[in-house]
Amino acid sequence: MRRALIGAYAVPALCVLTIGCGSTPKEDPLLKLSSEEAFEEGQRLVEEEKYARAEEYFGHAFQIAPNTPIGREALLLQAEVLYLEGGEDNYIKAEAKYRDFLNRFPTSERADYAQYQMARSLEARMRKPDRDQKATHEAREAYTELLQLYPTSEHVEEAQAGIDRIRDNLAEHEFLVGKYQLRRGLAAAAVSRFEGLLEDYPDYSETAKVLHYLGRAYHEVDEGEKARQTFDRLQEEYPQSEWAREIPKWVRRLPEEVPS
Repeated sequence: MRRALIGAYAVPALCVLTIGCGSTPKEDPLLKLSSEEAFEEGQRLVEEEKYARAEEYFGHAFQIAPNTPIGREALLLQAEVLYLEGGEDNYIKAEAKYRDFLNRFPTSERADYAQYQMARSLEARMRKPDRDQKATHEAREAYTELLQLYPTSEHVEEAQAGIDRIRDNLAEHEFLVGKYQLRRGLAAAAVSRFEGLLEDYPDYSETAKVLHYLGRAYHEVDEGEKARQTFDRLQEEYPQSEWAREIPKWVRRLPEEVPS
């Protein structure tokens, strides 16, 4: 009896697990397109700003003809529409596609553009200065590679501007860490952080506030003369800065260094 029941249910179960006993699944029309047809449809969808759908068509065009001019361009456009679609996940995917293009076609005349866009995809994931800066460092490296590998690229100036933006973000990160250390009573660590910031990022747009907090940190570790010199530098180099106007009153009471 048990064997009979198993046999009775075997055929219906098999139907469910296959294709529904006579019904056929609908084939995706995309799979019927040639590389050229998929590429053209992807371009049309881009014009309509339907980037997610266009990415599927460019992906198909590349998969069936990866080593043709159209396939090569399709891979680059696949990365492009992911970047245009935006969002954390798409920026990650775009970076991977640009990197794939560079690995496959390192001598392409579009290689410098792929390098530039890869850096932009990483920069788009740059977090605020008080957050983890992993993607920020990677973006700086990608821009720097562009300058080194493609010094005549038309994207050199844009890459340098990207590096400047990133350096300011990284410098602000260092400043916030130093400020936190000072607030937590770790003045010696704050001094080291602020000194390193001034050395590594001499063009930081907020140098005045770094000098202000460095002077305070020196005072906390009983480096009175260094504190005075730091505040003097702040007044001399940034006289109009709000940080120069907020120099603590105790600075005037710091002892002058006695000449030896």
